[in-house]
Amino acid sequence: MPRGRYSLYDPHDHTPFAEEHFQCAPGPSGWRYVSKLTTPAGDHRGSVDLALDDLGRPIRLELHAGGWQVRGAALDGVTWVRTDPTGTDATEGNVRAHAFTGTSPAFLVATARLLRLTSSSAATRVRLVAFTDPVLAPRTVDQSWALVDSEAHATDNAPLTVDEYQVTALDTGERHTVHIAGDVVLSAPGIELEDLESPPSGLT
Repeated sequence: MPRGRYSLYDPHDHTPFAEEHFQCAPGPSGWRYVSKLTTPAGDHRGSVDLALDDLGRPIRLELHAGGWQVRGAALDGVTWVRTDPTGTDATEGNVRAHAFTGTSPAFLVATARLLRLTSSSAATRVRLVAFTDPVLAPRTVDQSWALVDSEAHATDNAPLTVDEYQVTALDTGERHTVHIAGDVVLSAPGIELEDLESPPSGLT
């Protein structure tokens, strides 16, 4: 069960905005990721709870940030309910999309698990609903994912395979690289793995 800490920062000016303390694990029905976020000063900032089925589809998502809350799941595309900090105004949304995304590294692993790309796969288009900080506002985004390299690295235990993905935002054409080992993000724009207490779980 991987457990560790990511630092999250603005990918443009590298200003740090959060630390994400996480643990994740494969289970009988798929994969689950839970985390708590703190500000650079150590104050509570939010949380992530994401569960996937064995096909990589989100069967439960719960996000908290700035008093806002989102609960969602794959249902007729993806469906969610977003509640304001007072708890009195709840807005439901539904989009014909494949999954969710956001600032948490969990969503990169989730998309990789959903697409299950191989080195021979063509670049694959995916539609996601992104919940943007700091108020978890929903926005539909289209991306293209391609697995461009897989490299095995020797460790004290079994070899560790690192997958390199090229992710393209289809609305802007902007491209960036994501490195994932099993269910841990090693590097991505705005994400840095600072601490890992146990080896990643493999993608199965």
